[in-house]
Amino acid sequence: MPKDKRRSKNTSSLKKLLIGQLPLERETTVFILASMLDIFMTYKLLRTGHFLESNPIADYFIRHWGSKGMIYFKLSMTAFVCVLAQIIALKKPQSGEFVLKVGTLIVAAVVIYSFILLIRSGIYA
Repeated sequence: MPKDKRRSKNTSSLKKLLIGQLPLERETTVFILASMLDIFMTYKLLRTGHFLESNPIADYFIRHWGSKGMIYFKLSMTAFVCVLAQIIALKKPQSGEFVLKVGTLIVAAVVIYSFILLIRSGIYA
């Protein structure tokens, strides 16, 4: 492909991204939903007083800034993954989609595990 065609294609993709047309809207939405469920479940677990955050970085934010620190940290990580996946999708849409789907699966596994912990603790019995 000639250099001018590639440049106009990249400019067009970047322009679409900047005006609000995300290439992976559905995958991004599902990832954000799973991440919000993770925040909710982590908050519920920490409020019981029986559990500690197992992620040392998130634990650092919790110890220094409380629940707000945990929420800011997790929202920042969610935003980082979303932006990274969108940037990757500009060049390789399948790779960007893969990043979001794997991220969603990982976060969903954490949410399910957290729910199991809450059930075992008797909160959702």
